Amino acid sequence: MLHAGHEARSADRAGRGLAARAGAGGAHPPGAREPAPECVLHRRSRAGAGSREESDGGSPAPRAPRSAARRAGIDQGPHADQGHPHHVGQQDLRASRARGRRAGRRAAEGGKTNTPEFGAGANTFNEVFGVTRNPWNPALTPGGSTGGGAVALATGLGPLAQGTDLGGSLRLPAAFCGVVGFRTSPGLVPNHPAPLAWDPWSVSGPMARTVADTALMLAVIAGADPRSPISYPVNPRAFIDAVRRPSVRGLRLAWGGDLGVTPVDNEVRTLTRAAAEVFRRLGARVEEAHPDFSGLREIVLTSRGVSMVARHEEKLAKWRGVMQENLVKNIDHGLALTPAEIGRAERLRTELWHRVRAFQERYDLILTPTAAVPPFPVEWRSGPKEINGQPMPSYIDWAMLTYAFTVVGLPAISVPAGFTKSGLPVGLQIAGRWRDEAGVLRAAAAFETAQPWADRRPPDGQ
Repeated sequence: MLHAGHEARSADRAGRGLAARAGAGGAHPPGAREPAPECVLHRRSRAGAGSREESDGGSPAPRAPRSAARRAGIDQGPHADQGHPHHVGQQDLRASRARGRRAGRRAAEGGKTNTPEFGAGANTFNEVFGVTRNPWNPALTPGGSTGGGAVALATGLGPLAQGTDLGGSLRLPAAFCGVVGFRTSPGLVPNHPAPLAWDPWSVSGPMARTVADTALMLAVIAGADPRSPISYPVNPRAFIDAVRRPSVRGLRLAWGGDLGVTPVDNEVRTLTRAAAEVFRRLGARVEEAHPDFSGLREIVLTSRGVSMVARHEEKLAKWRGVMQENLVKNIDHGLALTPAEIGRAERLRTELWHRVRAFQERYDLILTPTAAVPPFPVEWRSGPKEINGQPMPSYIDWAMLTYAFTVVGLPAISVPAGFTKSGLPVGLQIAGRWRDEAGVLRAAAAFETAQPWADRRPPDGQ
């Protein structure tokens, strides 16, 4: 059984209660339920975790809660821990622990949670551990790729989870499960060990039930690491301070809606538009506007194809017949690209960056729905085939709202915006300026103060 620390009920408690929370344990938080078994793959014993912690010595600053779940695709583990029957788990969790020890930080991982095969996809299923289901309605997906982590948080299994986000793998499951997921700036959280050390696409980041806990976890995992060449030094206290004094008064916010890149389900649009109005009541100026995202789809399909080749081409040569179909298509698409097409995508991406940068000279934050749709049936392995009658040509198209900020490298967080008439969570995405995680956290915390969600749990018996 995982032992959860108590959630931060205020930013002040998040800052002052770090050490106490690190040793907290015992029963699940109030309202917590035992999650579905397919959510968690492996659990670590409390005794074993404690012995590792105590061997470090020193005092933590800051110190993480004892229970933290890590997505199966990014940490060490037994055979097949990336959801593929022929894969042996990486041993990179040791490096994460070692970095924490050098910084005087100590934490114990409570277990590993399910992910799509090799962490590729927004519906959490694989042929080894099966399907992970949404705790609000088990007929539906929790999203992906950090679907197991989002379910663990929503059901009260623990206060923190960690995953990676390329096209929305932290933000989409957070939206579908009613928790917080934060895609941070490339390099803020060191990416080691990793097959692509200079990769700006897939970044590691935190998930939690509250914004304060998200900031706490980010303060622990962010910072420079000589083994991660794009990492850079930060003041971790800035993240804690941001949520201790949440305010958006005087800011100029852009409600981006569909960003001009995808249709959005009508109920999702209504809920997230209403969430944007909360910021107006908090003293911000909210206007309907968004950057010109022309060329986004071409950039995403080309760049993702190149990334999939770099990550998985060797696997394809060995396991084509048993790998997940969408992943095979991604790799094949990348292999078919010409140098001219790759170069064009990079030029388009640069042009897009400058358009977004100019837009952000006028607006502090951009607000959108996190996902264009609410959670969908687990049987829809590639996601919805259409939205509002408009076909989705691929399983990537319905996730363009999250890809939009991946492409330009901006920090973007998903927070719960409300619930559909059928009781399903919907997420609001808040995107900030270049490397302004503190600004994003401050706005997210202000929204949470005005429209709290942490006490709402999935119904019993789901």
